[in-house]
Amino acid sequence: MILGGSGLVGHAVARRLLAAAPRRIVLVALYEDEVRATARALEPYRGRAAIELEWGNVFMPAELARLERSAIVGDSEHRALLVRDVLGEMTDDILHRSFLYQLLMKYRPDAVVDSINTATAFAYQDVVKGAQELLALAGEGKVDRAAVERHVLVLTTPQLIRHVQILVEALRRAETKAYVKIGTSGTGGMGFNVPYTHSEERPSRTLLAKSAVAGAQSLLLFLLGRTPGAPATVEIKPTATIAWREIGFGPIRRKGKPIPLVDCPKPVPLAEAFRPDAKPWCDLGKPLEGVFIDVGENGLFSRDEFETVTALGQMEFITPEEVADYVLMELEGRPTGRDVVAALDAATAGPTYRAAMLRGHAIEHLRSLERQTKTRSVAYEMLGPPRLTKLLWESHLCALLRPSVRALAQSKAKELASEAHGLVTRDAALRSHILSVGIPILVPDGEHLYRGSFVVVSGDGSDAGAAAARGWVDLRPQQFGMWVKRAQEMVAQGERRQTRAESGSGGDWTAVGLDDPIEPARFATWVFRYEDRGERIKR
Repeated sequence: MILGGSGLVGHAVARRLLAAAPRRIVLVALYEDEVRATARALEPYRGRAAIELEWGNVFMPAELARLERSAIVGDSEHRALLVRDVLGEMTDDILHRSFLYQLLMKYRPDAVVDSINTATAFAYQDVVKGAQELLALAGEGKVDRAAVERHVLVLTTPQLIRHVQILVEALRRAETKAYVKIGTSGTGGMGFNVPYTHSEERPSRTLLAKSAVAGAQSLLLFLLGRTPGAPATVEIKPTATIAWREIGFGPIRRKGKPIPLVDCPKPVPLAEAFRPDAKPWCDLGKPLEGVFIDVGENGLFSRDEFETVTALGQMEFITPEEVADYVLMELEGRPTGRDVVAALDAATAGPTYRAAMLRGHAIEHLRSLERQTKTRSVAYEMLGPPRLTKLLWESHLCALLRPSVRALAQSKAKELASEAHGLVTRDAALRSHILSVGIPILVPDGEHLYRGSFVVVSGDGSDAGAAAARGWVDLRPQQFGMWVKRAQEMVAQGERRQTRAESGSGGDWTAVGLDDPIEPARFATWVFRYEDRGERIKR
C-alpha cells in the first residue's frame, strides 16, 4: 500500500515496486482524478500486478474522508465528530471510524510506504493564524464553541499524536511487516537561514511548525520501531528539493486550479487599492500559461524558480527515483544508511554496563536503609501509572502473606483476600502509607473502600471494577485469584526452564524462580513484560 500514491515520490515508488513483481499494489491518494491518472500512467509497468485505487483523507474518519476540509470545519456535526476523534480517549470506536484503519484492515498489506507529507498537512493549517483569529474574537466578546472548535482543529500536536496512535494499532492488527515513511526536514535541508518562506518573517513560523511536526513524527516513529508486534519501521528523510515529474508548456496551476490571467489597465490610488470592495483588475478569461517544471507538492516552477532553488548552496535537489530506490532497498532488507530510525538508534545513548553494575549497589543500599529505619517503601506514586503503584502494593500484600511464589500459586483466592483484608485492617501504618500516596483500598465486598484526602483515580461507584483496575488496591477475591494465576504461570515457566536445563547465555537469568520470595518490583515487571507486552526490544 502506497499512501500518497499519486504524488511525486509515491508514483516513483510504485514504478520501482512494480518492477519487483508484487501481487498487488494499493494506491491511496487524496483525490480520485489524481489516483486514476497515476494508475493510467503506471499501466505500462504493471505486468501481472493488480493495481487497486482508493482516495480520501487518511487523517479523517471514513465518513468525512472525501469532504473538503472547509466543509468539515463549517459543519457543526462534522466538526464535533472530528474534535471527539482527535481529543477523546483512544477507543475502538475512534479506531474503527478512521479511514486509514479501514484501508489497512481491508487490504492487510505486507508493507506500507507512506509518502504523504504529514508535516505539511498539519502545519499548514496555520495554528498561529488560528490563535490570532481566536484572540481577536475574544477581544470582541464573540468567542463561542464553534470558534474554539475551529481553533482546536488546527492544533498540530494532538492531530499528529492521534494519527500515529491509529497508524500503530492499524498496522499491528493488519499484521503489516514493514512501514516506510518518506519524511521531511521542512526546509529542504537548509537551516534557519532558509530564504524560501511564507512571509517576511525568516523563516516563517509556519515553516518552522512544519519542521517541528516533522521532527516530532520522527521521534514517534523511533518509538514505533521499538514496539513489539509492530512492523519494521524505516524513515527516509530527503533534505533537498524533490524534482521532477514533468516538463511542459500549458496552464499554470496553483493547488490544482489554473491561475486566472488578469490585468489592471490603469493604476489606482494606493489608499483605495486594498479596500475590501476594491477590484481594479479585469479577468482576461483564460488561464496563465507558460513553460513549467512540475516538482510535485511544491507545484509548478518556472525555469528561473527551478534554477534558483536547485542552485549549488541553495536547497539543491534529489530525484524521486533516488528516493524510491532507497525505499525499495530498505524493503528488500538492504541497509541504505539513509534510515532516520536506524540513525537515531545508533546515535542515542542507551543503557550502559556501568549503570547495570551500580544498579545492584543502589538497590542494596536502599534495602539497607529500609532495614535500619524499619520501614518498607514499596511505592510513592511518583513513577506512574497508578496501576504500577497498585501492582506493587498488591504484590507486597501477597509477600506479607505467603513466603514464596510457589506458596502463592497454591493459595485459594478467597482465603488470600480475607487475610489481606485482615492485614490492612490491623496494620494502620501499612494502610496509611497506601492511602497517603493517593491509592484507595477496595475491600472484599466491592461495596466499600478506604480512601485518603488525595485520590489519583476516582470513581463514582458505577464502575468500581474499572477504577480498581486503573489504580486501587483491590482486596476482592477475584483480584487475588488473578495473582494466584500469575504465580501459577511463573511456576510453570520455572518448571519449563528446569526441563530445558539451560545454562547458556540464552537462558532467562532474571526470571522469577519457583521458590523465590515474592518481590513487588519483580512481580510488577513480570506483569508488564508478559501481560502488557511492555518489554524493551532495543538497547
